[in-house]
Amino acid sequence: MPKAKFTNIYEALKQNILHGDYNHSHLLPTEEVLTARFQCSRNTVRRAIEKLQDEGYVQSIRGKGVVLLENKAASSFKIDLHNFKGLASIQTYQDVKTATSVLKFQEIVIDDALSETTGFPKGSEVYYLQRLRYFNNEPLVLDINYFLKSIIQNLSVEIAQKSIYDYIEHALHLQVIACRRMIRVEKATALDKELINLVILIV
Repeated sequence: MPKAKFTNIYEALKQNILHGDYNHSHLLPTEEVLTARFQCSRNTVRRAIEKLQDEGYVQSIRGKGVVLLENKAASSFKIDLHNFKGLASIQTYQDVKTATSVLKFQEIVIDDALSETTGFPKGSEVYYLQRLRYFNNEPLVLDINYFLKSIIQNLSVEIAQKSIYDYIEHALHLQVIACRRMIRVEKATALDKELINLVILIV
């Protein structure tokens, strides 16, 4: 049997996962088993597992092995945070169906606590939004936004359900020239657990 390339191993293991072949153990076979099966080196197996891990199918846990995260096709898509302009930009370049449900739309005044969180001056009038984002009909992202009323004027639920970026650039004729993004990992809140399809990993 010729030595398998890591891409072939990745595809074979992916199909095994999708077909539920490892559901009884919730683990991938060991490296020893996989190297014997595919007649390849450990490094080749590890590259295939890394690709599965990058796509959200498995997670390597020290002292445990390679744990299955899900046994169905992953709802995967890539987001370029450098050029990100909302869900519409994902749908334009990738085969992903997106939708937005506006859960809350309120006009509020920034207090001391919100001033520290948002950076807006105390007393500023803002639109407060909670939006649930769907990817291929799955609720995966809960968006919480604050927009200054003095700049993003006449915002509405209808606009928030579509693209606020598009509204800013084409209706208000404003240009988004810079954007600062921070990615922070926090524990899921009660609202997150209620609204979003979360994958719970118990090891």
